[in-house]
Amino acid sequence: MARKKKAQFKSQRGAPLKQIQELQAKVLETQDALGGQTVTTSVGGGAVTVVMTGHHKLESIEISPEVIDPDDAEMLQDLIIAAVNEASEKAGELAAQSLAGLTGGLGIPGLT
Repeated sequence: MARKKKAQFKSQRGAPLKQIQELQAKVLETQDALGGQTVTTSVGGGAVTVVMTGHHKLESIEISPEVIDPDDAEMLQDLIIAAVNEASEKAGELAAQSLAGLTGGLGIPGLT
């Protein structure tokens, strides 16, 4: 009887480790999938449009010819910065939403 209890205890001890390993695999799979997802942001009434992946990699920037003014490069720079920053925020939100389902909203550091 003692052997049966000991074997049962051993198998129960390994269960949390297996669950953690399964969660880790799902998190890695979800993080990989984020690279194939994109977010799009437009600022300045569509003057600048940015597309960014869920890995925060910039895929494209479209600039409307109407906002290209050699005498006001600073305005265009500000629009580009605003668009990239907004897209980065959206990519972070996308990652957080994707991972929240796996972690149960625990907010585990380093997963996003």
